[in-house]
Amino acid sequence: MPFEFQGKHVTVAGLGVSGVPAAKVLHGLGARVTVVNDGADERARAQAAELEALGITVRLGDGDTLPEGTELIVTAPGWKPTKPLFTAAGQAGVPVWGDVELAWRLRRPDSAPWLAVTGTNGKTTTVQMLASILKAAGLRTAAVGNIGVSLLDAVTGDEEYDVLAVELSSYQLHWAPSLRAHSAAVLNLAPDHLDWHGSMEAYAADKGRIYEGNRVACVYNVADKATEDLVREADVEEGCRAIGFTLGSPAPSQLGVVDGILVDRAFVENRHKNAQELAEVSDVNPPAPHNIANALAAAALARAFGVPAAAVRDGLRAFTPDAHRIAHVADVDGVAYVDDSKATNTHATEASLAAYESIVWIAGGLAKGATFDELVAGAAKRLRGAVLIGADRALIREALARHAPEVPVVDLDRTDTGAMLQAVQEARRLARPGDTVLLAPACASMDMFTNYNQRGDAFARAVRELGA
Repeated sequence: MPFEFQGKHVTVAGLGVSGVPAAKVLHGLGARVTVVNDGADERARAQAAELEALGITVRLGDGDTLPEGTELIVTAPGWKPTKPLFTAAGQAGVPVWGDVELAWRLRRPDSAPWLAVTGTNGKTTTVQMLASILKAAGLRTAAVGNIGVSLLDAVTGDEEYDVLAVELSSYQLHWAPSLRAHSAAVLNLAPDHLDWHGSMEAYAADKGRIYEGNRVACVYNVADKATEDLVREADVEEGCRAIGFTLGSPAPSQLGVVDGILVDRAFVENRHKNAQELAEVSDVNPPAPHNIANALAAAALARAFGVPAAAVRDGLRAFTPDAHRIAHVADVDGVAYVDDSKATNTHATEASLAAYESIVWIAGGLAKGATFDELVAGAAKRLRGAVLIGADRALIREALARHAPEVPVVDLDRTDTGAMLQAVQEARRLARPGDTVLLAPACASMDMFTNYNQRGDAFARAVRELGA
Protein backbone atom coordinates (compact mmCIF):
# COMPACT_ATOMS: atom_id res chain seq x y z
CA MET A 1 0.00 0.00 0.00
CA PRO A 2 1.33 3.52 -0.78
CA PHE A 3 2.19 5.62 2.24
CA GLU A 4 -0.38 8.37 2.84
CA PHE A 5 1.39 11.59 3.84
CA GLN A 6 -1.61 13.90 4.30
CA GLY A 7 -1.75 14.93 7.95
CA LYS A 8 1.07 12.57 8.99
CA HIS A 9 3.64 13.79 11.53
CA VAL A 10 6.99 13.37 9.72
CA THR A 11 10.35 14.25 11.24
CA VAL A 12 13.14 15.12 8.81
CA ALA A 13 16.57 14.44 10.37
CA GLY A 14 19.18 16.87 9.10
CA LEU A 15 19.15 19.92 6.86
CA GLY A 16 21.72 20.10 4.04
CA VAL A 17 21.43 18.92 0.45
CA SER A 18 18.93 16.14 1.16
CA GLY A 19 16.98 17.39 4.20
CA VAL A 20 15.75 20.68 2.77
CA PRO A 21 14.23 19.21 -0.44
CA ALA A 22 12.77 16.29 1.55
CA ALA A 23 11.08 18.70 3.97
CA LYS A 24 9.65 20.77 1.12
CA VAL A 25 8.33 17.72 -0.76
CA LEU A 26 6.73 16.26 2.36
CA HIS A 27 5.19 19.61 3.26
CA GLY A 28 3.78 19.83 -0.27
CA LEU A 29 2.20 16.38 0.18
CA GLY A 30 0.33 17.64 3.24
CA ALA A 31 2.54 16.15 5.95
CA ARG A 32 3.06 17.98 9.25
CA VAL A 33 6.85 18.32 9.05
CA THR A 34 9.36 18.94 11.83
CA VAL A 35 13.04 19.24 10.90
CA VAL A 36 15.66 18.47 13.56
CA ASN A 37 19.33 19.34 13.10
CA ASP A 38 22.40 18.89 15.30
CA GLY A 39 24.07 22.15 14.32
CA ALA A 40 22.90 25.75 14.49
CA ASP A 41 25.53 27.52 12.39
CA GLU A 42 24.86 30.35 9.97
CA ARG A 43 24.03 28.05 7.05
CA ALA A 44 21.64 25.99 9.19
CA ARG A 45 19.89 29.14 10.43
CA ALA A 46 19.45 30.36 6.85
CA GLN A 47 18.00 27.02 5.75
CA ALA A 48 15.75 26.97 8.82
CA ALA A 49 14.43 30.44 8.01
CA GLU A 50 13.63 29.33 4.45
CA LEU A 51 11.64 26.32 5.72
CA GLU A 52 9.90 28.19 8.53
CA ALA A 53 8.63 30.72 5.97
CA LEU A 54 6.72 27.79 4.41
CA GLY A 55 5.22 26.80 7.75
CA ILE A 56 7.65 23.97 8.53
CA THR A 57 8.83 23.59 12.14
CA VAL A 58 12.62 23.51 12.59
CA ARG A 59 14.55 22.58 15.75
CA LEU A 60 18.21 23.54 15.61
CA GLY A 61 20.85 22.18 17.99
CA ASP A 62 18.84 19.09 18.96
CA GLY A 63 19.07 16.16 16.58
CA ASP A 64 18.77 13.47 19.25
CA THR A 65 15.25 13.92 20.67
CA LEU A 66 12.29 12.31 18.90
CA PRO A 67 9.56 14.95 18.42
CA GLU A 68 6.29 13.98 20.04
CA GLY A 69 3.79 12.35 17.71
CA THR A 70 6.35 11.39 15.04
CA GLU A 71 4.95 8.70 12.70
CA LEU A 72 7.87 8.58 10.21
CA ILE A 73 11.50 9.77 10.13
CA VAL A 74 13.17 10.74 6.86
CA THR A 75 16.90 11.04 7.51
CA ALA A 76 19.89 12.54 5.78
CA PRO A 77 22.10 9.64 4.64
CA GLY A 78 25.09 10.57 6.81
CA TRP A 79 23.30 10.26 10.16
CA LYS A 80 24.63 7.18 11.96
CA PRO A 81 22.19 4.38 12.80
CA THR A 82 23.43 4.54 16.42
CA LYS A 83 22.08 8.07 17.02
CA PRO A 84 19.71 8.36 20.00
CA LEU A 85 16.99 9.67 17.65
CA PHE A 86 16.89 6.32 15.83
CA THR A 87 17.09 4.32 19.05
CA ALA A 88 14.02 6.21 20.27
CA ALA A 89 12.31 5.64 16.92
CA GLY A 90 12.95 1.91 17.14
CA GLN A 91 11.51 1.76 20.66
CA ALA A 92 8.42 3.67 19.48
CA GLY A 93 7.97 1.56 16.34
CA VAL A 94 8.56 4.55 14.05
CA PRO A 95 9.97 3.65 10.60
CA VAL A 96 13.12 5.40 9.34
CA TRP A 97 13.64 6.14 5.64
CA GLY A 98 16.42 7.89 3.79
CA ASP A 99 15.86 10.41 1.02
CA VAL A 100 16.41 7.61 -1.53
CA GLU A 101 13.67 5.53 0.07
CA LEU A 102 11.37 8.55 0.00
CA ALA A 103 12.14 9.10 -3.69
CA TRP A 104 11.49 5.43 -4.45
CA ARG A 105 8.13 5.56 -2.66
CA LEU A 106 7.10 8.74 -4.50
CA ARG A 107 7.73 7.39 -8.01
CA ARG A 108 4.74 7.32 -10.32
CA PRO A 109 3.64 3.84 -11.49
CA ASP A 110 4.92 4.58 -15.01
CA SER A 111 8.14 6.31 -13.92
CA ALA A 112 11.61 5.55 -15.25
CA PRO A 113 13.38 2.40 -14.01
CA TRP A 114 16.64 2.77 -12.10
CA LEU A 115 20.03 1.41 -13.15
CA ALA A 116 21.94 1.61 -9.87
CA VAL A 117 25.65 1.66 -9.03
CA THR A 118 27.53 1.37 -5.75
CA GLY A 119 31.04 0.38 -4.66
CA THR A 120 33.88 1.71 -2.56
CA ASN A 121 35.44 3.51 -5.53
CA GLY A 122 34.46 4.47 -9.05
CA LYS A 123 30.72 5.08 -8.50
CA THR A 124 30.52 8.61 -9.87
CA THR A 125 32.62 7.89 -12.96
CA THR A 126 30.65 4.73 -13.75
CA VAL A 127 27.28 6.48 -13.38
CA GLN A 128 28.44 9.35 -15.59
CA MET A 129 29.69 6.85 -18.20
CA LEU A 130 26.37 5.01 -18.00
CA ALA A 131 24.39 8.23 -18.50
CA SER A 132 26.58 9.10 -21.49
CA ILE A 133 25.94 5.67 -23.04
CA LEU A 134 22.19 5.91 -22.43
CA LYS A 135 22.10 9.38 -24.04
CA ALA A 136 24.06 8.06 -27.02
CA ALA A 137 21.27 5.49 -27.42
CA GLY A 138 18.76 8.33 -27.67
CA LEU A 139 17.27 7.75 -24.22
CA ARG A 140 16.08 10.51 -21.91
CA THR A 141 18.19 10.06 -18.79
CA ALA A 142 20.11 11.79 -15.98
CA ALA A 143 22.91 10.89 -13.58
CA VAL A 144 21.34 11.25 -10.13
CA GLY A 145 21.64 10.26 -6.47
CA ASN A 146 24.87 10.52 -4.51
CA ILE A 147 26.36 12.23 -7.56
CA GLY A 148 24.81 15.53 -6.46
CA VAL A 149 21.53 15.66 -8.41
CA SER A 150 18.65 14.94 -6.05
CA LEU A 151 16.65 11.80 -6.72
CA LEU A 152 13.66 13.57 -5.18
CA ASP A 153 13.92 16.27 -7.84
CA ALA A 154 14.18 13.62 -10.56
CA VAL A 155 11.09 11.67 -9.49
CA THR A 156 8.86 14.62 -8.51
CA GLY A 157 9.87 17.07 -11.24
CA ASP A 158 8.15 17.70 -14.54
CA GLU A 159 10.89 16.26 -16.77
CA GLU A 160 10.12 12.85 -18.26
CA TYR A 161 12.87 10.18 -18.24
CA ASP A 162 13.16 6.80 -19.93
CA VAL A 163 15.69 5.52 -17.39
CA LEU A 164 17.80 6.93 -14.54
CA ALA A 165 21.51 6.27 -13.85
CA VAL A 166 21.65 6.25 -10.05
CA GLU A 167 24.71 6.47 -7.80
CA LEU A 168 24.07 5.12 -4.31
CA SER A 169 26.35 5.24 -1.26
CA SER A 170 26.36 2.64 1.49
CA TYR A 171 24.71 5.25 3.76
CA GLN A 172 21.85 5.74 1.32
CA LEU A 173 21.38 2.01 0.82
CA HIS A 174 21.24 1.44 4.58
CA TRP A 175 18.13 3.64 4.77
CA ALA A 176 16.44 2.34 1.57
CA PRO A 177 14.78 -0.98 2.49
CA SER A 178 12.22 -1.15 -0.35
CA LEU A 179 14.45 -0.04 -3.26
CA ARG A 180 14.17 -2.44 -6.22
CA ALA A 181 16.33 -1.52 -9.22
CA HIS A 182 15.93 -2.74 -12.81
CA SER A 183 19.62 -3.76 -12.68
CA ALA A 184 22.49 -2.85 -10.37
CA ALA A 185 26.26 -3.08 -10.00
CA VAL A 186 28.64 -3.31 -7.05
CA LEU A 187 32.00 -2.23 -8.48
CA ASN A 188 34.30 -3.26 -5.63
CA LEU A 189 34.47 -3.62 -1.86
CA ALA A 190 37.25 -2.38 0.41
CA PRO A 191 37.23 -1.18 4.03
CA ASP A 192 35.70 2.31 4.18
CA HIS A 193 33.29 4.19 6.47
CA LEU A 194 33.67 1.44 9.07
CA ASP A 195 33.21 3.99 11.86
CA TRP A 196 29.69 4.55 10.48
CA HIS A 197 28.73 0.95 9.71
CA GLY A 198 30.48 -0.64 12.68
CA SER A 199 32.13 -3.50 10.75
CA MET A 200 33.19 -4.60 7.29
CA GLU A 201 30.38 -7.17 7.32
CA ALA A 202 27.75 -4.48 7.97
CA TYR A 203 29.29 -2.23 5.30
CA ALA A 204 29.20 -5.04 2.72
CA ALA A 205 25.64 -5.96 3.68
CA ASP A 206 24.47 -2.40 3.08
CA LYS A 207 26.22 -2.32 -0.30
CA GLY A 208 24.57 -5.64 -1.15
CA ARG A 209 21.08 -4.17 -0.63
CA ILE A 210 21.41 -2.68 -4.12
CA TYR A 211 20.84 -6.16 -5.62
CA GLU A 212 17.60 -6.86 -3.74
CA GLY A 213 14.70 -7.34 -6.13
CA ASN A 214 16.74 -6.71 -9.31
CA ARG A 215 14.74 -7.68 -12.38
CA VAL A 216 17.28 -8.16 -15.18
CA ALA A 217 20.95 -8.13 -14.09
CA CYS A 218 23.15 -8.10 -11.00
CA VAL A 219 26.53 -6.86 -12.24
CA TYR A 220 29.60 -7.86 -10.22
CA ASN A 221 33.39 -7.57 -10.42
CA VAL A 222 35.01 -10.91 -11.32
CA ALA A 223 38.27 -9.75 -9.66
CA ASP A 224 36.48 -8.98 -6.37
CA LYS A 225 34.86 -12.16 -5.06
CA ALA A 226 33.06 -10.26 -2.32
CA THR A 227 30.87 -8.59 -4.95
CA GLU A 228 29.91 -11.96 -6.44
CA ASP A 229 29.12 -13.24 -2.95
CA LEU A 230 26.66 -10.39 -2.53
CA VAL A 231 24.91 -11.45 -5.74
CA ARG A 232 24.61 -15.01 -4.46
CA GLU A 233 23.03 -13.77 -1.24
CA ALA A 234 20.54 -11.41 -2.93
CA ASP A 235 16.83 -12.13 -3.26
CA VAL A 236 16.16 -11.19 -6.90
CA GLU A 237 13.25 -11.59 -9.28
CA GLU A 238 12.93 -14.84 -11.23
CA GLY A 239 15.11 -14.71 -14.34
CA CYS A 240 17.51 -12.02 -13.10
CA ARG A 241 21.06 -12.89 -14.19
CA ALA A 242 24.49 -12.54 -12.60
CA ILE A 243 26.71 -10.63 -15.05
CA GLY A 244 30.45 -10.33 -14.40
CA PHE A 245 32.94 -7.80 -15.72
CA THR A 246 36.65 -8.52 -16.01
CA LEU A 247 39.81 -6.96 -17.41
CA GLY A 248 40.63 -10.37 -18.86
CA SER A 249 38.96 -12.46 -21.53
CA PRO A 250 35.29 -12.87 -20.55
CA ALA A 251 33.56 -16.17 -19.92
CA PRO A 252 29.91 -16.59 -20.94
CA SER A 253 27.64 -14.10 -19.06
CA GLN A 254 30.56 -11.69 -18.68
CA LEU A 255 31.95 -8.54 -20.29
CA GLY A 256 35.71 -8.23 -20.67
CA VAL A 257 38.69 -7.26 -22.79
CA VAL A 258 40.19 -9.17 -25.74
CA ASP A 259 43.12 -7.72 -27.71
CA GLY A 260 42.33 -4.15 -26.72
CA ILE A 261 38.60 -4.51 -27.42
CA LEU A 262 35.77 -4.32 -24.87
CA VAL A 263 33.51 -7.28 -25.61
CA ASP A 264 30.15 -8.58 -24.42
CA ARG A 265 29.50 -12.31 -23.91
CA ALA A 266 26.43 -11.73 -21.77
CA PHE A 267 23.78 -9.98 -23.85
CA VAL A 268 24.30 -11.84 -27.14
CA GLU A 269 22.70 -14.84 -28.77
CA ASN A 270 24.55 -18.08 -28.04
CA ARG A 271 26.91 -16.46 -25.53
CA HIS A 272 28.87 -19.71 -25.21
CA LYS A 273 30.18 -19.23 -28.77
CA ASN A 274 29.63 -15.57 -29.66
CA ALA A 275 30.85 -12.19 -28.45
CA GLN A 276 29.84 -8.65 -29.38
CA GLU A 277 32.49 -5.95 -29.85
CA LEU A 278 31.48 -2.84 -27.89
CA ALA A 279 34.39 -0.38 -28.00
CA GLU A 280 38.15 -0.12 -28.01
CA VAL A 281 40.18 0.39 -24.86
CA SER A 282 41.33 3.67 -26.42
CA ASP A 283 37.69 4.87 -26.33
CA VAL A 284 37.88 4.94 -22.52
CA ASN A 285 39.12 8.22 -21.01
CA PRO A 286 41.53 7.75 -19.29
CA PRO A 287 42.34 4.13 -20.28
CA ALA A 288 43.72 3.20 -16.84
CA PRO A 289 42.84 -0.36 -15.73
CA HIS A 290 40.37 0.66 -13.02
CA ASN A 291 38.64 3.04 -15.42
CA ILE A 292 38.31 0.30 -18.04
CA ALA A 293 36.60 -1.74 -15.30
CA ASN A 294 34.24 1.20 -14.69
CA ALA A 295 33.46 1.33 -18.41
CA LEU A 296 32.69 -2.40 -18.51
CA ALA A 297 30.33 -2.09 -15.53
CA ALA A 298 28.55 0.85 -17.17
CA ALA A 299 28.33 -1.09 -20.43
CA ALA A 300 26.88 -4.12 -18.64
CA LEU A 301 24.08 -2.05 -17.08
CA ALA A 302 23.35 -0.32 -20.39
CA ARG A 303 23.26 -3.64 -22.25
CA ALA A 304 20.94 -5.03 -19.56
CA PHE A 305 18.58 -2.20 -20.51
CA GLY A 306 18.79 -3.15 -24.18
CA VAL A 307 21.21 -0.48 -25.41
CA PRO A 308 22.89 -1.35 -28.75
CA ALA A 309 26.64 -1.91 -28.97
CA ALA A 310 27.27 1.22 -31.05
CA ALA A 311 25.82 3.42 -28.29
CA VAL A 312 28.30 1.95 -25.78
CA ARG A 313 31.17 3.02 -28.03
CA ASP A 314 29.70 6.45 -28.77
CA GLY A 315 28.84 7.09 -25.12
CA LEU A 316 32.33 6.19 -23.90
CA ARG A 317 33.92 8.40 -26.54
CA ALA A 318 31.70 11.32 -25.50
CA PHE A 319 32.41 10.91 -21.78
CA THR A 320 34.71 13.39 -20.05
CA PRO A 321 35.74 12.51 -16.48
CA ASP A 322 35.35 14.94 -13.61
CA ALA A 323 38.37 16.87 -12.38
CA HIS A 324 40.84 15.27 -9.97
CA ARG A 325 40.20 11.72 -11.15
CA ILE A 326 43.49 10.50 -12.65
CA ALA A 327 43.59 13.70 -14.73
CA HIS A 328 46.67 14.46 -16.81
CA VAL A 329 47.75 18.02 -15.91
CA ALA A 330 50.88 18.53 -18.05
CA ASP A 331 54.17 17.10 -19.27
CA VAL A 332 57.24 18.95 -18.02
CA ASP A 333 60.73 17.91 -19.16
CA GLY A 334 59.48 14.50 -20.27
CA VAL A 335 57.68 13.81 -16.97
CA ALA A 336 53.88 13.42 -16.82
CA TYR A 337 52.05 15.08 -13.90
CA VAL A 338 48.75 13.41 -12.96
CA ASP A 339 46.13 14.63 -10.47
CA ASP A 340 44.17 11.88 -8.71
CA SER A 341 43.32 13.90 -5.61
CA LYS A 342 40.00 12.00 -5.49
CA ALA A 343 41.99 8.91 -4.40
CA THR A 344 41.20 9.49 -0.73
CA ASN A 345 41.56 5.87 0.42
CA THR A 346 44.02 3.05 -0.13
CA HIS A 347 41.78 1.10 -2.50
CA ALA A 348 41.46 4.03 -4.91
CA THR A 349 45.19 4.76 -4.67
CA GLU A 350 46.08 1.13 -5.37
CA ALA A 351 44.16 1.37 -8.66
CA SER A 352 45.82 4.68 -9.48
CA LEU A 353 49.34 3.41 -8.83
CA ALA A 354 48.65 0.34 -10.98
CA ALA A 355 48.09 2.58 -14.01
CA TYR A 356 51.75 3.71 -14.33
CA GLU A 357 55.11 1.97 -14.59
CA SER A 358 57.49 4.42 -12.88
CA ILE A 359 56.06 6.82 -10.33
CA VAL A 360 57.08 9.62 -8.03
CA TRP A 361 54.20 9.43 -5.57
CA ILE A 362 52.81 12.43 -3.68
CA ALA A 363 50.76 11.09 -0.76
CA GLY A 364 49.45 11.85 2.71
CA GLY A 365 46.74 13.70 4.60
CA LEU A 366 44.18 12.32 7.07
CA ALA A 367 44.41 8.52 7.16
CA LYS A 368 40.91 7.94 8.66
CA GLY A 369 42.24 4.86 10.45
CA ALA A 370 43.74 3.30 7.32
CA THR A 371 46.95 1.26 7.21
CA PHE A 372 49.34 1.38 4.25
CA ASP A 373 51.49 -1.76 4.34
CA GLU A 374 49.56 -3.69 1.71
CA LEU A 375 49.32 -0.65 -0.58
CA VAL A 376 53.05 0.09 -0.41
CA ALA A 377 54.11 -3.55 -0.74
CA GLY A 378 52.02 -3.89 -3.90
CA ALA A 379 53.39 -0.70 -5.50
CA ALA A 380 57.01 -0.82 -4.33
CA LYS A 381 58.47 -1.89 -7.69
CA ARG A 382 56.79 1.03 -9.47
CA LEU A 383 58.03 3.75 -7.13
CA ARG A 384 60.91 6.02 -8.21
CA GLY A 385 60.39 8.13 -5.10
CA ALA A 386 57.78 9.48 -2.69
CA VAL A 387 56.94 12.92 -1.34
CA LEU A 388 54.82 12.86 1.80
CA ILE A 389 52.54 15.65 3.07
CA GLY A 390 49.86 16.03 5.70
CA ALA A 391 49.02 15.07 9.25
CA ASP A 392 49.35 11.29 8.98
CA ARG A 393 52.29 11.09 6.56
CA ALA A 394 54.35 9.19 9.16
CA LEU A 395 52.11 6.15 8.67
CA ILE A 396 53.00 6.05 4.98
CA ARG A 397 56.67 6.79 5.68
CA GLU A 398 56.84 3.83 8.07
CA ALA A 399 55.17 1.52 5.53
CA LEU A 400 57.68 2.65 2.90
CA ALA A 401 60.55 1.94 5.30
CA ARG A 402 59.22 -1.58 5.85
CA HIS A 403 58.30 -2.55 2.29
CA ALA A 404 60.26 -0.22 -0.03
CA PRO A 405 63.38 0.81 1.91
CA GLU A 406 65.32 1.61 -1.28
CA VAL A 407 62.77 4.23 -2.43
CA PRO A 408 63.91 7.80 -1.63
CA VAL A 409 61.39 9.64 0.53
CA VAL A 410 60.93 13.38 1.09
CA ASP A 411 58.96 14.13 4.27
CA LEU A 412 57.49 17.66 4.21
CA ASP A 413 56.76 18.91 7.70
CA ARG A 414 54.55 21.86 6.72
CA THR A 415 50.84 22.45 6.19
CA ASP A 416 50.83 26.03 4.86
CA THR A 417 49.55 27.05 1.43
CA GLY A 418 53.00 26.66 -0.12
CA ALA A 419 53.36 23.01 0.88
CA MET A 420 51.97 21.61 -2.37
CA LEU A 421 54.31 23.77 -4.48
CA GLN A 422 57.28 22.43 -2.54
CA ALA A 423 55.93 18.87 -2.87
CA VAL A 424 55.76 19.22 -6.66
CA GLN A 425 59.24 20.75 -6.78
CA GLU A 426 60.65 17.86 -4.73
CA ALA A 427 58.87 15.37 -6.97
CA ARG A 428 60.41 17.03 -10.03
CA ARG A 429 63.86 16.62 -8.48
CA LEU A 430 63.25 12.87 -7.98
CA ALA A 431 61.65 12.20 -11.37
CA ARG A 432 63.35 11.09 -14.59
CA PRO A 433 62.08 11.45 -18.19
CA GLY A 434 59.34 8.88 -18.76
CA ASP A 435 58.21 8.92 -15.12
CA THR A 436 54.82 10.00 -13.80
CA VAL A 437 54.47 12.33 -10.83
CA LEU A 438 51.22 11.11 -9.33
CA LEU A 439 49.14 12.89 -6.69
CA ALA A 440 47.18 9.94 -5.25
CA PRO A 441 47.13 10.75 -1.54
CA ALA A 442 45.39 7.65 -0.11
CA CYS A 443 44.11 10.05 2.56
CA ALA A 444 41.44 12.67 3.10
CA SER A 445 42.40 16.29 2.53
CA MET A 446 40.83 18.24 5.39
CA ASP A 447 44.02 18.60 7.43
CA MET A 448 45.42 21.02 4.83
CA PHE A 449 42.64 21.75 2.36
CA THR A 450 38.88 22.34 2.32
CA ASN A 451 38.36 19.23 0.20
CA TYR A 452 40.06 17.03 -2.40
CA ASN A 453 39.10 19.49 -5.15
CA GLN A 454 41.12 22.28 -3.54
CA ARG A 455 44.04 19.88 -3.03
CA GLY A 456 43.97 18.89 -6.71
CA ASP A 457 43.72 22.52 -7.79
CA ALA A 458 46.80 23.34 -5.70
CA PHE A 459 48.70 20.51 -7.38
CA ALA A 460 47.69 21.69 -10.86
CA ARG A 461 48.76 25.28 -10.06
CA ALA A 462 52.11 24.04 -8.81
CA VAL A 463 52.66 22.00 -11.98
CA ARG A 464 51.81 24.97 -14.17
CA GLU A 465 54.40 27.01 -12.27
CA LEU A 466 56.99 24.34 -13.16
CA GLY A 467 55.99 24.54 -16.80
CA ALA A 468 56.23 28.33 -16.79
